[in-house]
Amino acid sequence: MNLTSLNVGYACINLSLQAEKIMTNRGMIKKTFSEKGIAYASELALKNVQDLLKIVDWNLEHGFRLFRVSSDLFPWASEYRIANLPDFTEIRATLEEIGSRPIRLTVHPGPFNHLAGQGRVLDNTITDLEYHSEIFDLMGLTPSHWNKINIHLGGTYGDKAATVARFCQNFMRLSENLRARLTVENDDRPSLYSVNDLVQVHETIGIPVVFDYFHHSLHPDGRTEEEAFHLAYDTWNVRPVFHYSDSRREYEDPKARVEAHADWLYSLVNTYGKEVDIVFESKMKELSIMRLRGEELDITPKLAKLMNQQKKQDPENPPAEVVEPKEVASDSH
Repeated sequence: MNLTSLNVGYACINLSLQAEKIMTNRGMIKKTFSEKGIAYASELALKNVQDLLKIVDWNLEHGFRLFRVSSDLFPWASEYRIANLPDFTEIRATLEEIGSRPIRLTVHPGPFNHLAGQGRVLDNTITDLEYHSEIFDLMGLTPSHWNKINIHLGGTYGDKAATVARFCQNFMRLSENLRARLTVENDDRPSLYSVNDLVQVHETIGIPVVFDYFHHSLHPDGRTEEEAFHLAYDTWNVRPVFHYSDSRREYEDPKARVEAHADWLYSLVNTYGKEVDIVFESKMKELSIMRLRGEELDITPKLAKLMNQQKKQDPENPPAEVVEPKEVASDSH
């Protein structure tokens, strides 16, 4: 399918802007947080949301109407309430401005979230997922799967059926707004959860299934791509957001792990006649989509250096950028 007929997006980092120090994942190590406290966390968070607004506006100018927001907007977010940050008034105003833009925003909390977990693992998962939902609340976004908060079901804990049942039970512990946004994605390993498995979860609690094309190719569970696509598509009550990437082993490095995402995009997505939005999970982010569109890329020396660094990162869950206090001070001038 022609990319111009799709709502397309990418995940978390805009390489073109990050080369100019515009980024949304400024963070710090635990020692710095212990020394500087929430005042410094607030300073970083404000810079992150201000730059998120710049990235959103850049996306709209360049034909991207879908974007996955970084989970690292608020450093050490589990250690404080967002409303208690010294810069909260300005942060909230900026988030509201972002929420007013005509772009579909999603998030994909990290793999340490296990809603089927127990004890402290479950408590930490709920805290983290509610933090993501609060960000969308502060943006003024109506709770729905239009702005999905996407997770994996997690491990099987030696009993897949019991784990699925526990996931469904724990789902009911979440706030109403979070439940209205939460989605679940198929996995890339046969030991974990296929679209077949997740459709059963949908039938129990109504949670939509995010179809990941590449993951399905590694764990089809007896389904063709088209069959699995339609199964997942039918779980949605709004236009779905699905994920697409190419295989690094197939296109770039025969020695790469079978699960590794390619740096670039090489093939067009088949949406089987349905209207869906696609997040492309390639390491070269917006550049890979622009290249696939046939657009000329302006690769500056700073961008080229960043691209080489990016090849080492996980395109689904990029790490936070550790920023020392002196760097923020100089960055603000």
